[in-house]
Amino acid sequence: MRVVLQRVLEARVDVAGRTVGAIGPGFLLLTGMAPGDGAGEIDWMARKIAGLRVFEDGEGKMNLPLSAVGGGCLVVSQFTLFGDCRKGFRPGFTGAAPAAEAAAGVEAFVAALRGLDVPVETGVFQADMQVHLVNDGPVTLILERKAGA
Repeated sequence: MRVVLQRVLEARVDVAGRTVGAIGPGFLLLTGMAPGDGAGEIDWMARKIAGLRVFEDGEGKMNLPLSAVGGGCLVVSQFTLFGDCRKGFRPGFTGAAPAAEAAAGVEAFVAALRGLDVPVETGVFQADMQVHLVNDGPVTLILERKAGA
């Protein structure tokens, strides 16, 4: 499982000209699932994200988690996070989970975040999405948990 986390002041995702998910301050989570990703990877990722202390405290230090700032998450599925560009000029995506497996994994990830009392909005799986965001910082982190790790 791979997540590109961006700390945002606000973010939204549109499909066919209609906003399907939007948040104020929090995290935009571009989320990719690999074959074999299961409950262990999903639960680890949800707990890690909910606990990350990357919001500034009163002294300007990154010391506060999402809950301390009343933030939410916008989860956008993105199989291209597993694009392999080592050969040629056209990426290969064999490292991404098949669609049905990935959809179930992303749904489980959203449920795990909500189970930790994190407000979550989402994009639409396999849709042509337009993602709008205002980076904060910017703070961008890449989180990965390999199946069975």
